[in-house]
Amino acid sequence: MTDPVFFAPSGRLTLAEVAHIAGGEVVRGDADVAIGRVAPLDQAGPGDLSFLDNPHYIAVFKQTRASIVLCSAAHVADAPEGAAVIVAQQPYRAMALVMQALFPDAFRLKGPFGEAGISAGASIHPTVRLEDGVTVEPGAVIGAGAEIGAGTVVSANAVIGRGVRVGRDGYIGASVTLQYALVGNRVIIHPGSSIGQDGFGFAMGARGHLKVPQIGRVVIQDDVEIGANVTIDRGSNRDTVIGEGTKIDNEVQIGHNVEVGRHCVLVAKVGISGSTKLGDYVVVGGYSGLAGHLTVGQGAQLAGGSMLKDDMPAGARWVGTPARPIREWTKEQMALKRAVKQATGRDET
Repeated sequence: MTDPVFFAPSGRLTLAEVAHIAGGEVVRGDADVAIGRVAPLDQAGPGDLSFLDNPHYIAVFKQTRASIVLCSAAHVADAPEGAAVIVAQQPYRAMALVMQALFPDAFRLKGPFGEAGISAGASIHPTVRLEDGVTVEPGAVIGAGAEIGAGTVVSANAVIGRGVRVGRDGYIGASVTLQYALVGNRVIIHPGSSIGQDGFGFAMGARGHLKVPQIGRVVIQDDVEIGANVTIDRGSNRDTVIGEGTKIDNEVQIGHNVEVGRHCVLVAKVGISGSTKLGDYVVVGGYSGLAGHLTVGQGAQLAGGSMLKDDMPAGARWVGTPARPIREWTKEQMALKRAVKQATGRDET
């Protein structure tokens, strides 16, 4: 079996070029040194770039054989003698910028078929409008009246429903279903996600549960990234909205009429019930659930595995089931620990 390289570097970068891209400052190193690869500290060797962001890895950092390392000013003294050193305020972010330049194919994703242009194996309605540079792979289906902007990739077996609008330089992954939606520019939707299907709306009653027609849309603003197997329901009588720059991890469920603010982060397996509103820069940890019709204020953070049943103020940090302020939860846990110790005569850790 051959050993393929899926993301080959676009070339080599000199020390000065790396520093410029990273927005950092060279504090040590020969101007002639260059890198063509990126590697973790423990695997890096000559010709590689690596970085230190977490102090947990200082011991490995001291031993790395990378040609160039990125780190904060606080850790320059820990860098190995043989490495050129670039100081950056945020080494992880600096590394990301260099990787975008060095591996453009990993930043601007291609479809699994790997060829640009409109495949003869795609099913495209005659009324579809495609701007120049759109790629549509085999098996993709694009419905009547849909519009897709320049540079967007529609991957194999994706389904774009009638009337859908997709902006420029986006990526629609394999087997994505996208319907009743307006999608902005530079939006990435990873494989298997379903967006715009019916919300879970029923008028409950003794004679059965009457389906409520879902007549809203899904509006996804610019620079949003949506992970694999995410489900986002369209609105029932208003739009479901995903704000600019928001990042959604795999297997998240977002109910109808939900409004997610700008630059939010939703980690894997989060569930948000209908008509809940998240302000800008909200972070929701993995496996958390939010009840319906709640308001979560700007910058609030909900810890992983929590269940939220009440409105959450701006800037708050809550945890637990039901979720409550971290300080309150911590006091409760300490009180419980003391009570167990007193009742049993031993320390429960």
